[in-house]
Amino acid sequence: MELAQVRLLVTDFSACYRFYGEVLGLKPQSGAAQGPYEKFSPAVGSAGIALQDRSMMAEVLDELGDAAEGHRSLVVLRVDGLDAYCEEITLRGATVVHGPAPMTDRMRVAHLKDPEGNLVELQEWLLLRA
Repeated sequence: MELAQVRLLVTDFSACYRFYGEVLGLKPQSGAAQGPYEKFSPAVGSAGIALQDRSMMAEVLDELGDAAEGHRSLVVLRVDGLDAYCEEITLRGATVVHGPAPMTDRMRVAHLKDPEGNLVELQEWLLLRA
């Protein structure tokens, strides 16, 4: 078994497309800015984040027709140079709601939200200090 992607069901596809592509700097697979589906990948690694228009999935599962409430997901991205990356994405329109701050002795994190309210955690892994 292989994890192909994490898919987020969204109602404002274009705002989310811009956030993951332009603000976070992930690479879109096909350039389908209006949806109803797009997969984004980082410069390294094979995992991806996909967006799908919520109404499209509601045609398959009626219960998805209701608006999502609360925090239903947490997308985690590992970055090098957390402070610099947070400054960079803030200039491109992101709002960091927490951090950068230590989470454990092994990592620092920052949190932000995409246009749908999905939480995004940025992690900087630290070397253990002897």
